[in-house]
Amino acid sequence: MKLSASEKLSEIAIPLNNWMSQRVLSYAIGDIIEQYGNTVTYHDMPAGDQWGAMQKGLVHFQIEIWQQSMAGQFNRMVANNLIADLGIHQVVVREEWWYPEFVEQVCPGLPDWKALDQCALLFAKESNPEKGVFYTIDWDYQDADLIRSLKMNFTIERLQNEDQLWRKLEIAWLNKEPIVLINWTPNWTDLHIPGRFVEFPSYSIECETDASWGINSTLINDCGNPKKGWLRKAGWPGLERANPCVYNLIKKVDFSADMIADASSFVVFDGHKEKKAAKRWLIRYQNEVNKWIEPTCLVNI
Repeated sequence: MKLSASEKLSEIAIPLNNWMSQRVLSYAIGDIIEQYGNTVTYHDMPAGDQWGAMQKGLVHFQIEIWQQSMAGQFNRMVANNLIADLGIHQVVVREEWWYPEFVEQVCPGLPDWKALDQCALLFAKESNPEKGVFYTIDWDYQDADLIRSLKMNFTIERLQNEDQLWRKLEIAWLNKEPIVLINWTPNWTDLHIPGRFVEFPSYSIECETDASWGINSTLINDCGNPKKGWLRKAGWPGLERANPCVYNLIKKVDFSADMIADASSFVVFDGHKEKKAAKRWLIRYQNEVNKWIEPTCLVNI
């Protein structure tokens, strides 16, 4: 059935979340969508707000769905046909507690979590010298549950945004001060700051639901995050019908580890503005990007 003019979608709305690779890559994909003759608008929003917006068609796709932080909402909404699963990237991802490599010089036994806990006071602040500090931002990885269930001598400090997180890391790196913080891979740190993830008890789905599973028989979440997580794409259920060119583009988009690390690095490390970083990224990965583009969808600009 052919779409009527009123049913066709020519303005594509893309959410911008609060981590850098997602923002840069959204601009990069948006640039391609503009080459298809569409208008593109960008909307800053926390990851938690995008699900309802995607269901209603207020935004049309999300290019980076990370397993540990988003799988619950993603899986529920796909199962109920509220959003569309637009496929999986080739890259394997991880989100976990992380420290710069130099910390191992003062805390033997790392990356084992028990060694980290024994060294907890190395990560303490003057305002609370009895507990180590784990820095994170406004994402919920059940870190409080993890600390409680493993009886770790740590507290959590939530920073306002990614910029503050990397500033903490930069200061610690320059002064060689112990720090442990949330990090993920691929990321800019893969390229510029050697470090390792803390190794907690291995993840299992039972860890999240069955208190009798694991080393703490009375509490859940006594394990780390998946070490080989997936990265997916999601979209408004009406996208395929309303704009097949954009739908098929997002289905074909397939990020590698280098693609994601560079997207973040161009801004955080090299200091480019997000849109300029997106242009640079498109040039660097032109050969890969060309495989995603359907020539019949391009218009003369």
